[in-house]
Amino acid sequence: MKKKQINYLLLSLFIILHLTACGGRGDEPIPQSSSFAKGADVSWITEMEAAGRKFYNQNGTEMEAMSLLKNLGMNAIRLRVWVNPSDGWCNKQDLMVKAKRAKNLNLRIMIDFHYSDSWADPGKQNKPKAWVNYNFDELKKAVAAHTTDVLNELKLNGITPEWVQVGNETGNGMLWEDGKASVNMKKYAELSNTGYNAVKSVFPDTKVIIHLQNGYDNVLFRWLFDGLRSNGGKWDVIGMSLYPSATDWRIKNSECLDNMNDMVKRFGSEVMMCEVGMSWDIPDTCYAFLKDIIAKTKSVSNGKGIGVFYWEPECSSDWNGYSLGAFDNNGRPTAALNAFR
Repeated sequence: MKKKQINYLLLSLFIILHLTACGGRGDEPIPQSSSFAKGADVSWITEMEAAGRKFYNQNGTEMEAMSLLKNLGMNAIRLRVWVNPSDGWCNKQDLMVKAKRAKNLNLRIMIDFHYSDSWADPGKQNKPKAWVNYNFDELKKAVAAHTTDVLNELKLNGITPEWVQVGNETGNGMLWEDGKASVNMKKYAELSNTGYNAVKSVFPDTKVIIHLQNGYDNVLFRWLFDGLRSNGGKWDVIGMSLYPSATDWRIKNSECLDNMNDMVKRFGSEVMMCEVGMSWDIPDTCYAFLKDIIAKTKSVSNGKGIGVFYWEPECSSDWNGYSLGAFDNNGRPTAALNAFR
């Protein structure tokens, strides 16, 4: 063997040993997966378990729900977090229970900050009770403190989320009235950037998502993201929700694909379906819808479509009146979820 070959092999061995020795540090960058994210938001899961709900595979064997979803082909979990919910569910402590479980199953994790004590969505973006009387500077400080507090708790437990949402379905901003985009886009951009910067201060390589409702509505997405861009807004991923009916899902999926491709062309951003769902009692139609939206998201130009998440599939029709899950009333997954295999 020639001397140059020996030196090359020795150098290669040194690099491998060095990388191995450096593994496992809490401050190492998150390994960005190139695989398509197939996931579910299961934020209700601990509350459901506390109420006595159980989950079963198609053979009737009882299983923990995240493990069951993983067996069905999912590789990621999305978890919401509220600031100070009155019943404790989806607070920081409850989030940690679920995040640890997901980590132990080697599932990729998305954290969804609602910046509220309860649901934040297109119809309401209420400030947490403790923040109601804050002036705007105090409000930004509260966003930063809450975001870093939650993420530092994850980091302390060796959990690195691959994605973090700063706000939930913020098609008209968040933390109303201060951050209402239709009233003051600049203030919304400042609040959103405060969340963005807080995420990056704890996890520099985690991707930050801005998530809007109605993924088929290109006018809404252009208005909001043009407004953010003109006010210095920052994001890594554009997130979308999509809840079509049995009769319009083909049209909505096509419109959503057009919108995703437009967002890529317009902003160069990655795009993701952060929430999808359909009525639990039409599993075959839901399966067709899911197969199609997964395929369409994978087809987005430049490989920028990075994932699809079902919203609370573990729900059956008798849980909190929510009918868009994908489990039946016997606690078993419907055929709809075969789309994730």
